Amino acid sequence: MDKKEEDYIKINRNLWNTKVDFHLESDFYDLKSFLKGKSSLNQIELKLLGNITGKKILHLQCHFGQDTISLARMGAKVTGVDLSDKAIQEAEKLAKKTNVQAKFICCDIFDLPKHLNGKYDLVFTSYGTIGWLPDLNKWGSIVSQYLKPGGRFVFAEFHPVIWMFDDDMDKIKYRYFQSEAIIETEMGTYANKKAAITEESVTWNHGIGEVVNSLIQNGLEIKSLNEYDYSPYDCFNQTIEETPQKFRIKHLGNKIPMVYSILAVKK
Repeated sequence: MDKKEEDYIKINRNLWNTKVDFHLESDFYDLKSFLKGKSSLNQIELKLLGNITGKKILHLQCHFGQDTISLARMGAKVTGVDLSDKAIQEAEKLAKKTNVQAKFICCDIFDLPKHLNGKYDLVFTSYGTIGWLPDLNKWGSIVSQYLKPGGRFVFAEFHPVIWMFDDDMDKIKYRYFQSEAIIETEMGTYANKKAAITEESVTWNHGIGEVVNSLIQNGLEIKSLNEYDYSPYDCFNQTIEETPQKFRIKHLGNKIPMVYSILAVKK
């Protein structure tokens, strides 16, 4: 194993700590509207979540907490977890500003059992999360461990096909299937492509088969798997907004999947 791959947690924590200030100030996250009550959740995940009033929810890889707080605003009792200590600090500040009760934990999610006990009605994670994890079977185990019998897992993520392209969305550069870690230097960030950020990252590609099997092997039953030919976020290059909050790659149109979602239930 490459030394940088071994140090992936340290490298990626540093990257996400660096991103936080730029993200807080970005139009992408639109903090001003969020503070006025706008939800950060999209219709894709809202349809799967349904009525969550009074539900106990664990939100994995929560960044600085907008989705966590949005879930709490819907009446849920939510705990958010993230690798970035700076993001968690900002999440706690944001919860106070919005007068929302939410708990936040800073740790690598594979270490979560050292920091958190209990069972949840629902585990949630979304958009740009699993690519930072090397072992999806371990991920599936964490999801399963925290779900009550009959508890639901709601997952929305960028489609693995989109991660095969280069930054210009012009050529196939990466394998669909996981092999070795992808170690690169990132410049800018999806929320502000001109941000003065130049940091290393360590990521992995995960095909849908790998994702689904990791959940099945850990005692979850897949209830739905949906694919979408658009992204609700303008976070890739060469995009156009064809209809409100539906972004596609200009020269690819609706020819490729960009997002998928899973609803699974703990047996």
